[in-house]
Order: sequence, then C-alpha cells, then structure tokens
Amino acid sequence: MAADYSIPAPDARSRRVLPDALSDLSLRQLLSFRAVADEGSFHGAADALDYTQSAVSQHVMGLETALGVRLFDRGRGRRTVELTEAGRLLLRHVETITDRLQAARADLLAYAAGETGTLRVGVYQSVGTKVLPAIIGRFAEAWPGVEVRLSEAASDEGLMDMVEPGKLDLTFGVLPLPEGPFAGVELMHDPFVLVTAKSSPLAGLAGMPSLELIGEQRLIGFRSCRSTKWVESQLRASGWEPNFVFRSEDNGTVQAMASAGLGTAIVPLMAVDRSDPTIAVIPTNLEPRRIALMWHRDRYRSPASRAFVDIALDVCAGLSADLAAPPAALA
Repeated sequence: MAADYSIPAPDARSRRVLPDALSDLSLRQLLSFRAVADEGSFHGAADALDYTQSAVSQHVMGLETALGVRLFDRGRGRRTVELTEAGRLLLRHVETITDRLQAARADLLAYAAGETGTLRVGVYQSVGTKVLPAIIGRFAEAWPGVEVRLSEAASDEGLMDMVEPGKLDLTFGVLPLPEGPFAGVELMHDPFVLVTAKSSPLAGLAGMPSLELIGEQRLIGFRSCRSTKWVESQLRASGWEPNFVFRSEDNGTVQAMASAGLGTAIVPLMAVDRSDPTIAVIPTNLEPRRIALMWHRDRYRSPASRAFVDIALDVCAGLSADLAAPPAALA
C-alpha cells in the first residue's frame, strides 16, 4: 500500500502557479492515476500497467504534489482507494487525454501499415452470421495484405466504447449514433418480426398484428440489445407495457423458447433462422432497426477501412432485397 502523506491545501500562491504545474505533468503520471481510479487500488493499477507498485505510488504522489490536491482517499489498513472530489474532476479530463493518445497511436500504426496491417472490426451476433461472411470474403480478395481482426459481442452494446480510444477501427451498430465523436453510414433496414411455434394461433394470422395484439403477448426477447429497447419504447408510446417472460443474449436460445411455446419472440428478422420448420415468422409494422457501420469521426481512416465500408454497402444492398420479401415468403 502507498505510504500515507499530507497534501497541502491549495492557497492563493498554488493557484497562481497551477498552470506551470500542469505543463510539468507526465503521461506516466496520468496513466498511473487513471489505472488506480479504474482498478480501485495501487496494486491493481501496477498489474494493469505492468509497473511496480512503488512506481505507481510515486507517479500519483508526484501528480498530487504538483497539483496541490489529494486525488485519492487512502484509509489505513485498506487495500482499496477512492477518488476524492478533486480526483473525480481530474479523471474526466484524464480519460479524454489518454483515450485520444491511444487513438493517435492507432492512427499512426494504421498510416504506417498502408495496404498491410490489421483492421479491427466490432461485430454482433446477427450481423456476424448473416452479413459478415460475404463482406470478409470480398475484402480478403481485394486486400490480401490486411488482416481483419474481429471483436465479437452478443449485441452492439459496448462496441462503440472501443472505437473512441482506438481499440476498434470500425464497428457494426444500430442507428441512431450514440453521443460522442462518431460518424457512420447506414447499411440496411432490418424489420422486426414475431416468431412463434408453428402450432400457435398467431401462426395463422391474416395480415400484420396490431400493436395492441403484440402488447397482449407473452414476449421473448434479448436482454441488453438496443433493438429490443427500441421495440419496448414503441410499444410504450402506444400505451402498451411489454410483458417479457424470458430474455437471453443468444439468438438461438430466443428462437428455441418461442418454438417450444413459451411465448412470442419479437426480434429483428436477421436474428431468425428461417430454415427452422418448427416456427412461424410473422411480419410487423414496427419501425425497423437501422444497421450501420460506425467509426471515430476525428481519427485517420485508412484506405483499407474505407474499402471495407464500400464493400459492406454493396453486400448489404443485395441483402436488403431478401429482407424486404413479401410477408408470405417469410412463413
């Protein structure tokens, strides 16, 4: 544990010299400070940074001394620390600084690689199954020197958090864009459908179900997917509180529960295995999810990254026709 010591309260003189103190801060001090804040302890920060614990302690002590404020509360006998109010204030700025530096490093690596190197792409279940194979096949043929490295997730939740610090170059996601320095291009619309057991009375429904009928169902859906939240908001806006009896992050599990008669799944069409003979797929009038490729708007975009987006647009234009098939073709 770091040694206890006193940080003087900032007086008028320390406030006058603070700009000079800020110019003397080092990146290692900032990285150590953020790591301690993220890990909640000095030993955890040391492990995360592959520094010694004494080095982390010295970096944070130097930062506190230069700024004239205490950044962490260190209780005697505790292995964990907590940010002070000053620490929380500083952390907001340090997160931005370190994220941008990591993004700058990623930009320079991408620039130096040229037509070789690695393109890091975020992808979630339904896109990974239905869209990605065709894109990767064409991209690999056109850019044989570039390795596509995937970061896979059950949904698009969290993938954009990896774009800002440069951990991903691109990610598939769902519009609208989240808040932040992001840009993107819409690839296609993916309509919402109901999935029921073949024997369900809904399977013989003539026409599309009303929002009232959907709101009356025992629903099955995804746990954290932004698409499910979008459906829920549409139902609530129409005065119906959705009754979800089962949630999962896995497309196959959601479909299997609907097939078994547990309830009615409400999912994007691309999440459905339409070759399953035990289910019926029923179109709806719900607004579709809008699938997109997204990136950091201020970062360097390599030629390979731009080419990946162009190929994705071309591939998805063909897939859109299949997803827009008439209702009878979905059953």
